[in-house]
Formats: sequence, C-alpha cells, structure tokens
Amino acid sequence: MSTSNAPQPVKLSLPLEYQQQLFQELRAEDELVILARGLGQMRIVTNLLHSYDAAGSNLIVVVGANERENNWIGEALAEHAAISASPKARGLTVVNTDLQTVGAREKMYANGGIFSITSRILVVDLLTGLLNPELITGIIALHADRIIATSLEAFILRVYRQKNKVGFLKAFSDNPDPFTTGFSPLATMMRNLFLKKASLWPRFHVTVAQSLEGKKKAEVIELEVPMTDAMRDIQNAIMECVEVSIHELKKGNSGLEMDDWNLDSALLKNFDVMVRRQLDPNWHRVSWKTRQIVNDLTILRGLLSNILTYDAVSFLQHLDTIHAAHSPPPGSTRQSQSPWLFLDAAQTIFDTARRRVYSASPKSVSQSGENIDSLRPVLEELPKWGILAEVLEEIDRDLFYEPQVRDDSNGGILIMCSNTDTCRQLRDFLQTMHIKPKNVDRGGFSAADDPELEPERAEEAHKPSANFMLRRKLRNYLRWKKQFAQVSATLFAENQKALNGATDTRSGHGGSLRGGKAPANKRRRMRGGGNIGGSMIMSGRTDNGSIAQYFEKPGEVADLMAEVQITEEEALQQKDDIAADPLENMEDYYQLYEMQDLVIVHAYDGDQDEHVLEEVKPRYIIMYEPDASFIRRVEVYRSSHNDRNVKVYFLYYGGSVEEQRYLSSVRREKDAFTKLIKERASMSLVMTVDPHGIEDPQEAFLRTVNTRIAGGGKLAATAEPPRVVVDVREFRSSLPSLLHGRSMVVVPCMLTVGDYILSPNICVERKSISDLISSFKDGRLYSQAETMFQHYKNPMLLIEFDQNKSFTLEPFADLSGSLNSVAPTNVSSDLQSKLVLLTLAFPKLRIIWSSSPYETAEIFASLKTLEHEPDPIAAVQAGLDKDSKVEDQVFNQEPQEMLSKVPGVTPQNIKSLVLDTENIREMANMTEKELEPIVGKTSARQIYGFFNRNVMEEED
Repeated sequence: MSTSNAPQPVKLSLPLEYQQQLFQELRAEDELVILARGLGQMRIVTNLLHSYDAAGSNLIVVVGANERENNWIGEALAEHAAISASPKARGLTVVNTDLQTVGAREKMYANGGIFSITSRILVVDLLTGLLNPELITGIIALHADRIIATSLEAFILRVYRQKNKVGFLKAFSDNPDPFTTGFSPLATMMRNLFLKKASLWPRFHVTVAQSLEGKKKAEVIELEVPMTDAMRDIQNAIMECVEVSIHELKKGNSGLEMDDWNLDSALLKNFDVMVRRQLDPNWHRVSWKTRQIVNDLTILRGLLSNILTYDAVSFLQHLDTIHAAHSPPPGSTRQSQSPWLFLDAAQTIFDTARRRVYSASPKSVSQSGENIDSLRPVLEELPKWGILAEVLEEIDRDLFYEPQVRDDSNGGILIMCSNTDTCRQLRDFLQTMHIKPKNVDRGGFSAADDPELEPERAEEAHKPSANFMLRRKLRNYLRWKKQFAQVSATLFAENQKALNGATDTRSGHGGSLRGGKAPANKRRRMRGGGNIGGSMIMSGRTDNGSIAQYFEKPGEVADLMAEVQITEEEALQQKDDIAADPLENMEDYYQLYEMQDLVIVHAYDGDQDEHVLEEVKPRYIIMYEPDASFIRRVEVYRSSHNDRNVKVYFLYYGGSVEEQRYLSSVRREKDAFTKLIKERASMSLVMTVDPHGIEDPQEAFLRTVNTRIAGGGKLAATAEPPRVVVDVREFRSSLPSLLHGRSMVVVPCMLTVGDYILSPNICVERKSISDLISSFKDGRLYSQAETMFQHYKNPMLLIEFDQNKSFTLEPFADLSGSLNSVAPTNVSSDLQSKLVLLTLAFPKLRIIWSSSPYETAEIFASLKTLEHEPDPIAAVQAGLDKDSKVEDQVFNQEPQEMLSKVPGVTPQNIKSLVLDTENIREMANMTEKELEPIVGKTSARQIYGFFNRNVMEEED
C-alpha cells in the first residue's frame, strides 16, 4: 500500500480559515486534535479521509466510530467523490460481525480502501495476521478522550506502532474535560496514543474567533423568561434537599476528598459519576444511609431539570411515582426510607406541585363535622410556552409585512430542544394552542357569544393557550391515580397482614391514603397556620414522619373531572391524525408543503445537528433550551454560507438551574482548554521506548531468558517470547492488552475449554463478579470446571475485581443460614455458599483472587515461569471430538449442551444425532426404530424412553 503523505489535488468543503489551517496541519504531521464542541469536527475528518481516498491505493483504518458516525462518513465520502469525480475513490467500508466473514475481510484488506472496523475485530485481525499492520497507510482514531491505557483502542495503536513505523496516526476529540483530570493528563493521553504533538482549538482561538465573528454573524435575540412563583419555590426546595444530602454525605464519609462536593458541582451532568468514583473503592464499608443518599441525589438532580421541562400535570405524576418507589412497607422505621422525604423542603415540593395542578376550596360540611373540599383545576402553564407563541407570531408578522430578503434559505422555522419528550410536548402545544376554551373565566363569559366583552377579556380569549392540552392530561392523570390508589391499597393490606400475622382486612390506610380514617392533623397538616381560604392542599405525614401519599376522594375526583371535561366544540377544533391510507385518492392524504410554511421541532443530537441545518436551511431558529455547542454550529453554518441569513431566538429561564448549567458548561470548557494550553507549554517531549515503539534488541533478548528448569537446573534462553492463548470473547476485557504490554505474545483463538491457556498444563477460566454470579445461577461454571479437568492438569478459576471498586465480598463471619438454605439472606452470602460447594465438588480447582487486571497480568507472568509455552492448535482442539477438525465445529453449542443431558446421548453419538436430525424437536418425535441406526439399540431405547415417559406411564 502507498504510504505517501503528500497533499492531493482534491476539492474540499472547508470554507472557513481555521478549518483549512487545521486540515493542512493534519496532512503535514501526526497530532492529537482537541476541538471545541460545535466547530465541525466530523467535517474535518471526512475531508481528511477524502483526501486519502481520492489518491487511491491506500489502506486507511478508522477506529472508534459509532454507527451514526459511520453513516455520516460514508455519505460524505460519496458526496465528495461525486463532486470531485475522483475515479480512484472507493468510499467507506464498515467491518463488523454482522456481514463479513474472515475470508471476506482478508480479501477486502488486500484490495485497500477506507475501513471503519470495530475494535474487537480489528485487534483480533491484527494479532492473527489477517490484517498486516505494515500494510496500513494510517489510522484515524475518533473519541481520543476515551482511549485510556487499558482500552482496546490503546491496544490496537500499540500493535500498529510496534510493526509499522512509517504509517500516519491522527486522533480527534471534542471533549477537553478528560484531558484535565489527574497528574499530567495530557502527557499520559499522548503516551497512550503514541503521539508527540497536541493541537488545541478552543472557541477563543484567534483564527476560530476571526472566522466566526466576521461580517456574516447570525442575528441573535436573547429572551430571559421568568419562572412562576411555584416553579421557583419548587426549585429552591429541591436545591435545599440536594444541599442537605451533600452535607450528610460529607458528614458520613469524612476520609474522602470532597472539595468538589458542593451545590455548584451538583449541577454538572457528571456529578453522580464523580461521587460514585470516590465511594466505589470503599463501597462495602459505607453505610446504608450513604448508599441511599447517593441514589437520592440522582433523583433530585433529575427533578431540577424536570421542573423546567415537564408540564405541571406530568411533573406531579412523576413525583407520585418517585414517592411510591421510595416508600417502605408499613411498619418500617425512619432509617429505611430516603432521608430527604423527611425534610420540610420535600413537603414544599409535593404541595406546591399539586397546587400548580388544582386547588381546594370548602364545599360543605358533612354530618360528622368533616370538611368536604371541592377541587378546582389550576393548570399552570410553563412560561416558555407563551413566549414561544409570541415569537412565532412575530415571525409571521415579519414574513407577511416586511419585504423578503432573497437568499438561499428555505424560510422555515426550526425549534431546537433537549430531548424527544420535549419535542412531543411542543408538538401537542402548537397543535392545540389555538383551540378556544369554553369559558374564559369562572363567570362563564364567552369570547365568541358576547359582543360587548371587555377588550382585556377578548384579548385574553384569543391568546394562545395550553388549556386544552393540560385538561386532557389532567383527565388521564386522574384515571391513572384512581388505578394507582387501588393498587396501593391492595399492597398495603397484604403487607399489613404479613407484618401483623393476622387476617385484618380493614380498609384504613394509616394516614397514607386520603380515603382512610386518619386523624385530621394527619390528613391535612399545615405549616405556619391553617388552610387560608382553602386554596392549598397539604400532604400529611405518616407515623414515622415521612410524607404521606395523597389520594383524592371519589367525590372530589368526579367534580374535578367535570371541570376539565372537553366539549364537543373543542374536540372538533382539534385536527385528527390520518389513521388509514386506502391508496385511493392519494392527493387527499398527501401534499407537498412549502418550506416557509413548516415549523420543525428537533432535539439536540450532537454532530448530527450540522446535517439538520444544512438540509433544512432555516431562516429562523428558536433555541427552546440553551446548548453551547449548537450555538457554535449555527455560527459555523452562518459563516460558511454567504447567501443565507439566520435569525436566532435564544430562550432560557432567568435565575434557574438551566441558566447556571449553561454558564457552568461554557466556563468549564474554557477552563479545561486553559489548563491544556498551560500543560502543553510546559510539557516535555512525550517519549516511548522509541519514537515508534522500537524495542531495544538487548532488552528483547533478556525477556526471552526463561527461568524454566532444564536438565541440570540452569537458566535457559529460548528463542520465543512468552505466549498466551486467549479466547476471542475475552477481548471485551482489558487483560489481553495488559498481557501484550508485558511483552507476551497474545494468540486469539476460539476456545471451547477455558479463557486463557498459559501452558500445556494450566487453563484459566476468568470470571468478573457479575459473570461469576450469573454462571453460578445457570450452573455453567460447574460444567466448565468439569470440562477443564478433563483436558488440563491444573485448571484454575480467576475471580477478577474492578480496579476502581472494592476488592472484597462480605466477610464470611456474616454468612447466615446453612449452605443448603433454599433462600439465602443476600447475594453475597449466596455467592459464598456456592463457592464453598464448588470447592467441595472440585477439591483440586485452584481459585485466584485478583484485585485488578494489572494484578492478573502479574499473576499470569509468575504462573508461566516454570512452564512450557502452550500450543494454540492443541488449545483449540481441546473439548472437540478427536476425529473432527476445528473448521467442522460450526454447530450451535447451546442445543448440543442441552442434548448432552438426555439419557442415552454420549460424546460418541452426539455428532451423529446433530448431523442426522434437524433439531431437538425432530429427534424427540422419532421412534425407537428410527433412532436405532443412528445411536444403537441401547441408546435408542434410553432416548425414546426419556421423551415418551409420560405416554408410557399412561399406557401402563
């Protein structure tokens, strides 16, 4: 393959100066490119790939691309090839397990081209020689921030650089944060990538700023939307719960580094990960309360976003599900429930959320003297909805009154929001906001029937409103709440019966249900006085002090349902969806819309947003929620097209968590680039063993000196380095990479017995904790141990822990119950019991406990000290029939394992059964005479008797 790195005369689509400058840098030398989000990383990658694709006779490998990026690269290369009419361009070939076989991949590699290969396939192909590293023109690695020392991508780059010293290597990342964590993080990353130069391109880079802040800037209108008083109260209450939870975490875990455990850091997306990373090494020692608070923080931080994005009814329903999920069974103590539910701020959250949906007013007094309330709908709308409607009206006026500027924009309106749920919400609002409600107010004044209606009320009647949408949501919520109350009451009765050991079937709910006979102070507990005007509904408290679930009475629900009844006129105003297409008179069902008539609602989708802008070509963009990277994409889009005008409306809630998160993300990215610039300025030259990983011959010879005792016990120098045969399925883990890093030859094979073959005598079955539990559960580990003993002298079970988590199980002293207990007390004791049973069943099985993959590599090196090197062919044939070849074993192993359990099926006749029958069902329906020619008379009688035992018993 050609390894020429000279620029090729191809047509590129890089209109901005910083893009062109970065492209020339990448063509000239190998480097790590860290680009700010939104500056068009994928466009630079696709142009770089096209420059090599157009030259032909190159073999380029793309590492780390996901399915969406593969589609992007493939489409971009096809477009570039069509525009430039390059006869040598071949486009992108995606290599994965779904399509290509081993033989097909070998032929494709020989023909050259651009390949995007999954990491597991690529590392196996490189180690087996299916893809010769010396023939690779270069590798382009995406998402370089994920390439850590133990990753498969770092393994691939190490193998590539050891055998290919002239091919290029270029890495890309648009996430600077991981490069700023730890000691000399940039230098460490560069060492993992085998690169010496880092190219940093933040938004404040001089060339980037000049390219985006020229004469073609987009017009941006910033709209600060104030929150309602109820939304602000809920947000403040949630923040108080978060602050208290963080304080409790600090108080219960004083020995950890907790400088970043504060309210500002709690607004970041990765706060949960940061807390768990610090607690994981001691997770077995932390208290139940700490574990509960860590889970509660995730929920509370989610509520901070939900209060700004969910409508009032959906938010209340979400709170109900959270409360139900965190409510312990009746009779439990205060320590067994989420601590934040005992705070006054939590009661503020629930009460205010309910007050946004409906309010209560006194209706009458029953004979018992109890007040019976009337629930009236409130249905508070999100403030952004009204602002969005005003912006759309302003755009309509601009399109109607102002002279149209002739440009290449389509004139459409693009609304961008955070997720698909918000997209669905906005779609419902835009479709129903002009449906006129029956009454403007409680007095029954109609905007359509009364010509003398006051101007203010008439204007109010014609304003866009979400009343129709929210009333429909409230009706669905009340139906759901009725079913929820029935299920909750049933569960309460069952739990109470189990706790008391009695058959008490009373319908009381201990204060947790509104319909029960709880005391008045439990039903409606007021903070700071009584019920002023009956306009507030307050949650009660259970016996242990936590918030009680609130359930409306049937009479109250009936009144509320009547209030939110949708009239026939309103239902007719709503546009029905097309439910069927009879393929007749298709013009009645389909039509082409003009782009300026379309309002497109789309969720932020990373680099894919660049495609949306290029395809839609909108003149108006409404950013319903802030996103820093999308702002830059709009800047790049506007600066790249002289003939397109863009007007952007930027909406955000003032003084909200939304605003703080946006400002914090911008500040963190700027600080990250600043740290990277400082580290790069003071960073020494990143050196490997050699600029391209060439190993010293003397050191290579010393590594071949084996301490194996031969004859007189002298040390012997062998010509071959240490070798380990590894099952190809084990390349999901980082252990093969670490073994290769210790100068061991890793031979990937499809093994039937064991995961790692260290010598002709040593076979190791590796299990992570989760895999160990599942293999005990389905009995797989016992059969694996039995098979290892049949073919190897020293079988071993390796139990490997995660290096970032605690290296422990529960102490054996805490083991309660007998080993043959049917219901173990917990997962840990159950696991220990099964480990004991395993050692009793296989006394010679050696169990290796390893705290991390690094420790495992050390253990394997010591185990191989006095052993011969394994034979890969013998390792593959272990467990197979002696007369069969490796390539003949193409049958599914799971049915064979199931078949081997049938009486009469032996290792000698199982192959004949597999070849002569299509499946197990066919074999089970065969008669004894039909089975006899295949397996023999005795085995045929046993197999037939097994499958027909019930029939034979009935005949007897």
